[in-house]
Amino acid sequence: MRVVSVNVGRPRTIEWNGESFATGIFKAPVTERIAMRTVNLDGDEQADLRVHGGPEKAVYAYASERYPFWRHKLDRADLPPGSFGENLTILGLLEEDAHIGDRFRIGTAEVVVTQPRIPCFKLAAKFDRTEIVKEFLESGYSGFYLAVLREGEVGVGDAIEVVARDPQSVSIADLNRIYLHKEDGFALMRRAVQVEALAEGWREMFAKRLKRAVER
Repeated sequence: MRVVSVNVGRPRTIEWNGESFATGIFKAPVTERIAMRTVNLDGDEQADLRVHGGPEKAVYAYASERYPFWRHKLDRADLPPGSFGENLTILGLLEEDAHIGDRFRIGTAEVVVTQPRIPCFKLAAKFDRTEIVKEFLESGYSGFYLAVLREGEVGVGDAIEVVARDPQSVSIADLNRIYLHKEDGFALMRRAVQVEALAEGWREMFAKRLKRAVER
């Protein structure tokens, strides 16, 4: 497992569907080593901090193995690393292999998996394709967010080393399925809420679903 590309970008204002808004989804690869901090990478910013960035979403990772699918789906050969707004384009760590609470060493930093990425309308705006939000969710190719446990530097070619695997073994792929199929996966939800690293929004969502299930 390794880092294929490190991607950063500052927010820019774009227009789409008659509206103007700022977005930080446009990322570009960098060649130098970059400091990975508790809220983002140096040189990277998010436009709307209510729903993007912060400690639980400090770094977004996306598998390079998913790019052929999207090049075919979108009929676009020009999809460089960072096209989906990811900070790290990675190799060898897919959604089914990454579990909530898994800890990894990347360069001199240490990170933990916190949640899948649920896309918003800004992904559609970037690609000028309304249906891509639904396509992204249904594909299961979400990528995942990382919290930074120890700050450090990362660069292209860095190994992604396993520090610890969470014993609950709830994968990003599991959470994607639960999110899509609202009434399924209660056993997985119970395991997921036991993981300290699970993002608070997901914990609250699962707690509500489990409570409704008990009340029926």
